[in-house]
Amino acid sequence: MARYFGHALGAGARACLMLFALGWGVLAPATAQDLLDRQQALQALVQAEPEQRLAGMLRLADIGTAADADAVLPLLRDTDPNLRQLALPLVWRLWSRSGDAEIDALYQQGVALMQSGALPAAVVVFTHIIDKQPGFAEAWNKRATLLYMLDQYDRSMKDCDEVLRRVPRHFGALSGYAQMLAQSGQPERALTYLERAIAVNPNMVDAQEMVRELRRQIEIRRRNST
Repeated sequence: MARYFGHALGAGARACLMLFALGWGVLAPATAQDLLDRQQALQALVQAEPEQRLAGMLRLADIGTAADADAVLPLLRDTDPNLRQLALPLVWRLWSRSGDAEIDALYQQGVALMQSGALPAAVVVFTHIIDKQPGFAEAWNKRATLLYMLDQYDRSMKDCDEVLRRVPRHFGALSGYAQMLAQSGQPERALTYLERAIAVNPNMVDAQEMVRELRRQIEIRRRNST
């Protein structure tokens, strides 16, 4: 269930975007997308043609910042199902950028430790990143994920709070928070957080099933209290 916190994207994330785009036959000409500057790429995201939105997405995969993820989030509800699927790895790719090369290198080290199962060592790395750059929301989110995996729910929820102070629409932190609240016997609060997550990203696996289960628990509590 830790998948709700999100996943880490490695250096191949843009290649993944490109392969998806090629597979769907909607890839904009490379020369066109590579000529876009950051502002033009952001503007392309709201154009009528899917090819234009895709060109903006691919360019942001190269030059976008963490702040640009907000402009990509609406594409999680795009009318084109291909672009909806492409938007998800792009959001995570942008969130993973701190804006500092040294911090980004440490972040990738922490992700590698996390993926290898060295959870306590990964916690140390992300704690170091947080100490050096507390404004980097995704470092808090990765540590929250690790603490969840280590069954340290109280500490994980505190880190989720820090993520949401910086990125209020971080659906990974919102849904992860909801999971922990549900597992702690707080279905009402869990439902509130999960519905906030779904409002941003309606494509999360099993989210609607979790909503139904939480509503069932709330209704049982209501009946038992009367």
